[in-house]
Amino acid sequence: MNKQGPIWALGAMSGTSLDGVDAACVLTDGVTISRFGESGYRPYTEPEQSVLRAALGKWPGADLEAARQVIQRAHMDALSPFDGADLVGFHGQTLAHDPQGRGTHQLGDGAALAEGLGCDVVWDFRSADVALGGEGAPLAPFFHWACAKWIGATEPVCFLNLGGVGNLTWVDPRLSKPEEDGALLAFDTGPANAPLNDLMMQRRGVSFDRDGGLARQGAVEDGALELFLDEPFFRRMPPKSLDRDDFSLMLDLVRELGDADAAATMTGMAATAVMVGMEHCPVQPSRVLVTGGGRKNPVMMQMLSVGLDCPVQPVEDVGLDGDMLEAQAFAYLAVRVARGLPTSAPGTTGVATPIGGGQISRTGLAKGARRARGGGA
Repeated sequence: MNKQGPIWALGAMSGTSLDGVDAACVLTDGVTISRFGESGYRPYTEPEQSVLRAALGKWPGADLEAARQVIQRAHMDALSPFDGADLVGFHGQTLAHDPQGRGTHQLGDGAALAEGLGCDVVWDFRSADVALGGEGAPLAPFFHWACAKWIGATEPVCFLNLGGVGNLTWVDPRLSKPEEDGALLAFDTGPANAPLNDLMMQRRGVSFDRDGGLARQGAVEDGALELFLDEPFFRRMPPKSLDRDDFSLMLDLVRELGDADAAATMTGMAATAVMVGMEHCPVQPSRVLVTGGGRKNPVMMQMLSVGLDCPVQPVEDVGLDGDMLEAQAFAYLAVRVARGLPTSAPGTTGVATPIGGGQISRTGLAKGARRARGGGA
């Protein structure tokens, strides 16, 4: 890519909650956010979700053709309507994550997507970080740093993503680069929506606890919560990361509870994991800005508001889009990869030195780039 200055990048994210593909445009030079553009969402159908659930935990070499077809088709559906992006950031679907063992596995073919879209695609964002000793996750913190600058933050702030897994980014916006020592601290806090969603599917045949309605009817079982906090993960210092199913024991801990108490207890587990994680922050943040599906759960948000010593707000309160922040992150990271800038650092993944990840699949069929239609602030 020879263009200088800000370009329109289109990012796609399919998270561990397996709800669908988010797509969003960002105008950026890979350092500063100039503008947010259009966004869209392509939900997975129930049969597609079943195929993806069956693939979770599997590594390359397993029979994953059905899952690959679901992922490629859904991403083509999600990304094709956008007109004029100069570059696409394609995260793929995480099936397994074991950075200290077998590595990390995001299923998806960026080269095929590039040919289908007629646009250069950056993908396989995590492998290089893991190969150099990093956790490979979380990767959104460099984008969170840019967001802190965009909202005009002048004091440390935390971004909390409550997706399938919870992850926290502590940002000091007073530093000039995200890779500088002390600019960022990031890590997975623990499970968030994934095990709760699994519970709802098992018990009620629905994909999530809408508005925390079931949890609100129950009570947190303290014994189960204490056993949950005995997990060695909570005694590890960050950076640290999780696979979606690392805390499958949560379902065992609530097995004897009624539906409402089980939902309340698992919601409490996710919130308490964040409270424990906040103890690692270098200094108390001025506020915690929550993104991901968990911010739409009033019970989860109330637990966090009561348990933390600073304001807890959805990111919409500062003009960001909590449904699209991760898709926007991979649009931003794609530009950093294309321009040779680092995408992770010791404070975010534990990698030994700031590095850039990702590979770029280029296409000879590239369409003439027209400016992606802007929208949002």
